[in-house]
Amino acid sequence: MSFFNRRHALALIAAASLSLAALETRAADPVKEIRIDWATYNPVSLILKDKGLLEEEFKADGITIRWVQSAGSNKALEFLNAGSLDFGSTAGAAALIGKVNGNPIKSVYVFSRPEWTALVTKSDDIKTVADLKGKRIAVTRGTDPHIFLVRALAEANLTEKDVKLVLLQHADGRLALERGDVDAWAGLDPLMASAEVEGGARLFYRKAAANSWGILNVREAFANDNPEIVKRVISAYEKARKFAVQNPKALSDALVGVTKLPETVIARQLERTELTHGPIGAPQTETITAAGLALQNAGVLDAAVDIKATVANLIEPKYLAVQP
Repeated sequence: MSFFNRRHALALIAAASLSLAALETRAADPVKEIRIDWATYNPVSLILKDKGLLEEEFKADGITIRWVQSAGSNKALEFLNAGSLDFGSTAGAAALIGKVNGNPIKSVYVFSRPEWTALVTKSDDIKTVADLKGKRIAVTRGTDPHIFLVRALAEANLTEKDVKLVLLQHADGRLALERGDVDAWAGLDPLMASAEVEGGARLFYRKAAANSWGILNVREAFANDNPEIVKRVISAYEKARKFAVQNPKALSDALVGVTKLPETVIARQLERTELTHGPIGAPQTETITAAGLALQNAGVLDAAVDIKATVANLIEPKYLAVQP
């Protein structure tokens, strides 16, 4: 090898070493901010936020906490996919649809087992799901209420083509029902509880088992780079969940404060919201898989999707200290 070639080779090696060092430096950059959502359909997130548990946990690390409201699972998934959230609250089945569509997330924690959705109406002509044929239904696409509606229609031998979907965010769907702009609404608590208690709406179709858990998701890249931070976030969530279970009045007050809804409405929401879970594992796998297969049978998800494999890739229990 000539001196020139040797010098050239050494220069390339040095450049490669510098590039590798730069990459390692970037990978090792400390986290300065954790972006996490709060949502009225996730009561535990309100306790976590109000009590400053994350701020306390990460104060010594110099990490700030940025709170972002999610108006629905669809918004949380949008924020996660865009990288504007590190942690986001969704329904389990909504997280599955996100995963199928390429959203790089992991479901790492259970914040509730709710019956947070049902089919709601104010019309005397609607008593069963079959009565929805040809009717206008307000729904937020990509959320548990939407998935719940699809499954309910399928059980009645109907599809989305047999009804007229009016695509609105949850709060607007409730208003549309109140105004009579739609015949029914795929509701979500606490707005559903408000429509029921204050607006005289009826929950004409309920099926608690078809509600697919309240799930905390994390961006996969964030989790891969910061596994210890994910564990600490979940540990703080566990403190908030246990506090919520032990202090129902504080939980109610937190929801009343944020939603500005009466205590009677919040009581209705909380009476159908179970908070005695935390670890994610087999029960969630079973429920979310069943939802995915039902959506596949209804033609919402492509027949080529391997639902079981996708759910297995979605759910990750390893970050919680107490394994399911």
